[in-house]
Amino acid sequence: MEAPVVDDRLLHQRVVGGDEAALGELYDRFAALIFGLAVRVTRDRAVAEDIAQEVFVTFWERPLAYDPERGSLRAWLATIAHRRAVDHVRAEERRKVSVLGPRVYERPGELEDTVLAADEATRVREAVATLPDALRAVIELAYYQGRTYRQVAEELAIPEGTAKSRIRLGLRKLAESLGGEQP
Repeated sequence: MEAPVVDDRLLHQRVVGGDEAALGELYDRFAALIFGLAVRVTRDRAVAEDIAQEVFVTFWERPLAYDPERGSLRAWLATIAHRRAVDHVRAEERRKVSVLGPRVYERPGELEDTVLAADEATRVREAVATLPDALRAVIELAYYQGRTYRQVAEELAIPEGTAKSRIRLGLRKLAESLGGEQP
């Protein structure tokens, strides 16, 4: 598992130095991840292509924005892609509201349910952000990106048993953090 981190740091250094071939390698390594994440969030392939392009252009233009001491390059790029995709979805929702008017809720309590669900999602995202890197990585892959434990193990280059254990431990820590019962 050490090799990808070293490779990421070398790629980062090469991009900082203006090496266009390094950007190509970075693209080859992470484009599918970035595009896939953007498609899952936006549900629009054309928008996802634009977001993926923006992510790599941003990295090329401002490579020093990434700090290798704070996390992996993969996670940093995925975070940028996710934020851009969410921003796009929110902007589309605002546009729809301005064109169509405010949303009409069909049943009593639907607005409250929507607000509570959004609040709960925020609490969960904040709790996931506090997990140690190893646990956060498996939870994000398994639950935000829909990967199986086998796919998680493969992507992180860890044994399947380790992936399962980290997912269980991550869920347990989330339950503790959120004040719920442990699974």
